[in-house]
Amino acid sequence: MPPKAYTPVEMIERLVGFDTTSRDSNLKLIHFVADYLREHGVASTLIPNADGSKANLYATIGPRGLGGVVLSGHTDVVPVDGQEWHTDPFVVTRRGSRLYGRGTSDMKSFSAVALALLPEFLAARLKRPVHLALSYDEEVGCLGAPGIIEHFVKNGPRPELCIVGEPTEMQVVDAHKSIVAVDTTVTGFEAHSSATHMGVNAIMVAAELMGELARIGDDFKARKVPNAERFDPPYSTISVGMIQGGTARNIIPRQCVFRWDCRMLPGQDDNEVIERLRRFAERDVLPRLRKIHPGADIVIDKRHSVVPLRPDPGSPAEVLAHALAGSNSTHAASYATEAGLFQTAGVPTIICGPGNIREAHKPNEFIELEQVEACVGFMRRLMRRLAE
Repeated sequence: MPPKAYTPVEMIERLVGFDTTSRDSNLKLIHFVADYLREHGVASTLIPNADGSKANLYATIGPRGLGGVVLSGHTDVVPVDGQEWHTDPFVVTRRGSRLYGRGTSDMKSFSAVALALLPEFLAARLKRPVHLALSYDEEVGCLGAPGIIEHFVKNGPRPELCIVGEPTEMQVVDAHKSIVAVDTTVTGFEAHSSATHMGVNAIMVAAELMGELARIGDDFKARKVPNAERFDPPYSTISVGMIQGGTARNIIPRQCVFRWDCRMLPGQDDNEVIERLRRFAERDVLPRLRKIHPGADIVIDKRHSVVPLRPDPGSPAEVLAHALAGSNSTHAASYATEAGLFQTAGVPTIICGPGNIREAHKPNEFIELEQVEACVGFMRRLMRRLAE
């Protein structure tokens, strides 16, 4: 029996059909891909996380022992909880020229196109290899990609370049912001809500700290930074995404946790925000709180960070991507990806993939079929280059 073949749309349907929300395992998708590759005679390496609940996949198509090109994509998606979807988010629904489903744009379509074209890559008799790198937990801090990088650094060879397939509408992106994710925990002191002078209200203290973050954000917005106009918005940003605290309306809350991130322009220090908030807490907030209760505290915990992708004009990745995409201009992105990690490891990297980032993380996420076809053309031009 010949190995199973898929059209690009059929492969998108298969990958979207796996619920790989970051909080859950991605192993069903990874094992499906590994089995599919094996049927076509391509071996793959699984690189598990610490508890074995998730894994990266790294596979080489073409001759081994040469650098080649990495096609990097993440397998996880963001939650659909609380979003108003008009269709099942894990079943691709075609309406007109669009495919709806979680991950269609961000970013299973890129990986699906590469996998669907596997028979063509094999038939092209590549002289330089293409490597498929599918990672876990990109959406919560690019946690999987370092394992892939460690794998090829240890085992070689180091790839010549990397293309990250995040949605760019198949435009070449050579720069993106960094991201730092932070948890801030305020510990106060309970009292009856009528006795505000006897308690330390952790939620109201958290609000003070968030107000300081807003002031820091305004400072960043007003700064003049070279080449900032390439980004949208053209400044570093701070956003609070979650807040938890309190037990009842009439109890002064003892604890409040708020989770936030900052996305910094390349060249700006991503620790600046944390240090400024820490100084504000220690100088202006904690002394007042501890006069009421000595156990009051503020803990600012940097959870993870992702380095920026820095422009590298004329790099092998940029030159190749322009040739494959038929473009001569580069763009910048305000989101973060694993691209900066590959670049830091000495692998020239750009971002170029189907779909629009504006559709990412939203209910009723979709990709236009013309974007899928544009990605197919990009991949076919890549295989011809690697066969030369």
